[in-house]
Amino acid sequence: MTRRGRGAIAWVNHFYEYLVYYGFLLIFGSMCLFWSLVSVPLAPLLPRQMGRRLGRWMISFGFRAYLAALERTGIVTCDLSALDTLARSGPVIIAPNHPSLIDAVLIVSRLPNVACIMKAKLWDHFIFGGAARIAGYIRNDSQARLVVDATHELAAGSHLLIFPEGTRTVDKDIQPFKGGYALIAKRAHAMVQAVWIEINHPFLSKGRPLLEKPEFPLVFRARLGERFMPPRDIRAFVSEMECYFRNETGKRFMEPPQ
Repeated sequence: MTRRGRGAIAWVNHFYEYLVYYGFLLIFGSMCLFWSLVSVPLAPLLPRQMGRRLGRWMISFGFRAYLAALERTGIVTCDLSALDTLARSGPVIIAPNHPSLIDAVLIVSRLPNVACIMKAKLWDHFIFGGAARIAGYIRNDSQARLVVDATHELAAGSHLLIFPEGTRTVDKDIQPFKGGYALIAKRAHAMVQAVWIEINHPFLSKGRPLLEKPEFPLVFRARLGERFMPPRDIRAFVSEMECYFRNETGKRFMEPPQ
C-alpha cells in the first residue's frame, strides 16, 4: 500500500474515533437527561419501593446497553463478568478503586439493585437528579445522615457502592481512605468487597478534561478483590484496607494502548 493510501486509512480511523467518542458522549447525556425528566413526574405516582426497584433497574439496564453499544463500535472492550457474582449475592458494601469517572457506570451496569452514594452537586443536577431520586440514591451532604441511610439500604437487601478514597485516584497513587464506609460497615454489620477497576488509559482520570478524546482501543475490566469482615476498630480497618489497595494497585494497571 502506498504512503498516501496508509495516510488516508489513518485519517478515516481517526475521524471514526472522534465520531464515536463525541457521539457517544452526546448519547449518554441524552439518555440520562431523558430518564431524569421522566422520573420527576413518575416518582410521586409509584409506591416508594416500586419506584426504587424500577429506577435502579432502568439505570442498570441503560448503562449496560450503552456499554454494549460502545463495544459494537470495535474500539472499546468491556470485561465486567466478575461483577455478576456480586449481583447474585446478598447485601454487601462494594468498595472499588477509582481511576476514572466511568467507574460507577461500569459497576452499576452489572448490579440492578445497588444504592449509590452521590456527591450533592450530582444528586441535584438536572441531568442526573431525577433518576438518582427515584432510585433512592444517597445524597452525600451530611455524614450522619449518609450513615443512617446507607445502613437502612443494606438492611433492606441492597448493595451499597462507595469509593473509599472519596475522589479519583491520581496517577495510580491511591489517595488516603475516608472512614465513612468503615463506619457504615460497622453499623450495618456488613462485609466490604474490594473491587478493582482496570483501564488501559488515563481515561476521564483526575484532571483530564471530559472532552479530551482518549487513545483507542479502550479496555475496561473489573475484578473482585478480597472480602473483608465487618470491622470492630474503624481506624485499624481503614488502615488495613488502604494498605491492601496500595500493595495491589501497582500490579493491576494495564499497559496503555499501542
